[in-house]
Amino acid sequence: MIGAIDAGEAEPTGRLQPFALPVLALVASVLIVWLASGELVATLAYAGGLVVLGAGGLAIAHRRSAAKSAELAAPDWSVTVAALEGADGAVAITDRANRLVCANARYTDWFGTDAAPPALPLDRASLELLGRTAREAWRDGSGETGALADAAGNPRWTARAERAGRGEDHLVWRIAALAPADAGAELASALTGPLGALLSRAGIEAALVGPDGTIRSAAPGFADRAAGDPAATLAGQDFVTQLRTDERERIFFAREGRRGAPQVLVHVPLGETATGADEAPSLMLLIDPSVAVGAWGDGAAAAGSGATAQLESLLGALPLGLAMADRDGRFLFANPPFRRAAGLPEEGRLPSYPSDMVVAEDKGAMVDAVRRYARGVASSGDMAIRLRAQPDEPVSLGLAGVRGLGEAAVLLSLVDTSEETRLKRQVAQATKMQAVGQLAGGVAHDFNNVLTAIIGYCDLMLLRHTPGDSDYDDIQQILANSNRAAALTRQLLAFSRQQTLRPQVVQVPDIVSETTILIKRLLGEKITFRTHHDRDLVPVRADPQQLEQVIMNLAVNARDAIQAHGSGSGRIALATRRIPAADVHRLGAAIMPEADYTALIVQDTGGGIPPEIIGKIFEPFFTTKELGKGTGLGLSTVYGIVKQSGGYIFADNVTGADGRVEGARFTIYLPVHHGAVERPVAAPGNERRWSGGGRVLLVEDEDMVRAVAERALARAGFAVTACADGEQGLAAVANGGEFDLVVSDVVMPGMDGPAMARAIRRLHPDLPFLFMSGYAEDQLRQSIDAADVHFIAKPFSVQQISEKVASVMRGGNPG
Repeated sequence: MIGAIDAGEAEPTGRLQPFALPVLALVASVLIVWLASGELVATLAYAGGLVVLGAGGLAIAHRRSAAKSAELAAPDWSVTVAALEGADGAVAITDRANRLVCANARYTDWFGTDAAPPALPLDRASLELLGRTAREAWRDGSGETGALADAAGNPRWTARAERAGRGEDHLVWRIAALAPADAGAELASALTGPLGALLSRAGIEAALVGPDGTIRSAAPGFADRAAGDPAATLAGQDFVTQLRTDERERIFFAREGRRGAPQVLVHVPLGETATGADEAPSLMLLIDPSVAVGAWGDGAAAAGSGATAQLESLLGALPLGLAMADRDGRFLFANPPFRRAAGLPEEGRLPSYPSDMVVAEDKGAMVDAVRRYARGVASSGDMAIRLRAQPDEPVSLGLAGVRGLGEAAVLLSLVDTSEETRLKRQVAQATKMQAVGQLAGGVAHDFNNVLTAIIGYCDLMLLRHTPGDSDYDDIQQILANSNRAAALTRQLLAFSRQQTLRPQVVQVPDIVSETTILIKRLLGEKITFRTHHDRDLVPVRADPQQLEQVIMNLAVNARDAIQAHGSGSGRIALATRRIPAADVHRLGAAIMPEADYTALIVQDTGGGIPPEIIGKIFEPFFTTKELGKGTGLGLSTVYGIVKQSGGYIFADNVTGADGRVEGARFTIYLPVHHGAVERPVAAPGNERRWSGGGRVLLVEDEDMVRAVAERALARAGFAVTACADGEQGLAAVANGGEFDLVVSDVVMPGMDGPAMARAIRRLHPDLPFLFMSGYAEDQLRQSIDAADVHFIAKPFSVQQISEKVASVMRGGNPG
């Protein structure tokens, strides 16, 4: 402690040491002037000038020192960028405002410099994952997304965000590319295990060779014969150097020389890998002549020969689709992976020729290729074909000429792409449904503005007419049809997941019991309706009214299917089940995460859904009913409500004991709510003293809606100032306007409603807002999260907008 204090006291003395000599010299010069002149005034003037010059020099030195300190204190992002360039994948750093601070070259190659996480050019689901991950990182310190898809819906990346910085005011994003499964990597691992030992015992030595000719993996038998050590990896060594040929072009292991048996070399190209076709490895098989004793002969004879059966069993163990054809193009055998990839039966007789498995247009090219590889020198290649089982999906068929197995033959290789094709179709279907949903949501939003004006003007006209007038009934008809159109727009918004939900913690059986009486009335006497519920069901969090609409729509859809199928009599069963997280993987639905669910099942005896339309039933405006008897929005509404509630819906057919389709089954999985039951609690002290009237700022870009709302509010006794956009609304407040409430649209050109609200809140933090929109309230809550913000959905009537404004003036709860 004493040493620390001494050091601290000695520090100022150390700072003054460089100035000691200049100060002594200045004092000496003042003395010399006084002694030489004897004038006190001149001496003082000289000394004062020296003091002024010294003070100026000190000020300049201090400023330079401060500038240098500030320069040293400023962050040097160039050093950070240089460090990020060595990282795997893309790395970006963002601040609290989600602005891109710095990024490495991989990030700019993938996303450019105009986009910063979480606002990257991805599909809607991936953007939601990024937003959730950003919130988790700011809250918990880190977050991870899982698979992210590009704007076309193709899974491309995974991302992880971590909070960093001295003030923890930055996020470090690490984005890695998804690598598809590589058959070569799987085969490399299999060769060093039991598969490689099995092949070696049968006289077949195998090695995996890269496109540059180096060995990537080798079976133990190949390593023993090439290097004398079964444990040698041989990885990185040149494959050609392990072999030698004689004057008759027979192939031997270089280590064995001519004392060893000549080998038959079979080259099997593995096709395209995750990094591209140029990086595809090849499987090299060195077959001992004893494996292929005797000639192949015709297909039937070859199938019965012992050598053929042994080779067939060995090639059947490989995880690749392999088949053999003779020089005349007849099938000899095909292993199970090849049969699955070609759409052939798992068991039974093969087609006579490989060309029988392709479409008619590709038969000629297939026959020519097989004969060319069978009669020419040993070589390999591939060709694009279209299988009869999948005529719309071209596949790559590998061909390799084989010598040393009696007569010449051709080895065919085909990769099973059925799972990849299925995933592509699912992604395409999901992308199409998302695009249709966005279109439906936009149309519904614009149509809601038109309906708001129609309904509003009808209400204003009805105020001037009484029942019995000649125009009263006509206006009522216009209003009734407008309300029907509003119901259609709500269905479109439900499908596009853009409607306003009021979720509550509810028990599904309670919702079913409330709709049972109405369902039985709709079904009639010929259709039997039964319900069954599991015990100890866990509540879910959903909108009760929307869940009732889901049940009603499914019941009506089942009724129509029964009536269209036969005499109009049948059965509809509705059941609820408890699905624990451990049983989710048994359902076979890969898109459902493991969690606890409550299942709602609606099953009918209406004859089922034709296979050709089962993938289209949830699309809007798709219906099998007669013209004028269905809008095609029933099941699409169900789909949208379930997805917006965080659930999943599946449709399939139910078969009877005789295997015939008896009816359709719709299964809905809703995630259970594990938290406490939410109870509405009124905010204390939120009531305002209000006796009527008030000053309202109305901001709406649609002229018709603005005129209706202005007349409705003025008629209710409010002083209304109307503005056509967000800039005019902000100017009205900034120029000294005093208002008790701001009523604004959400989506407007230029400055939208939430942006205007944030700007006005800086001037008047306590000013309440009432937003009106044809989109969902949930989207509004995400764009502006503030107190005293209320919402009303379009279309609304004159009475609804007047009552809502009055409720906000009284200080009612947001809604």
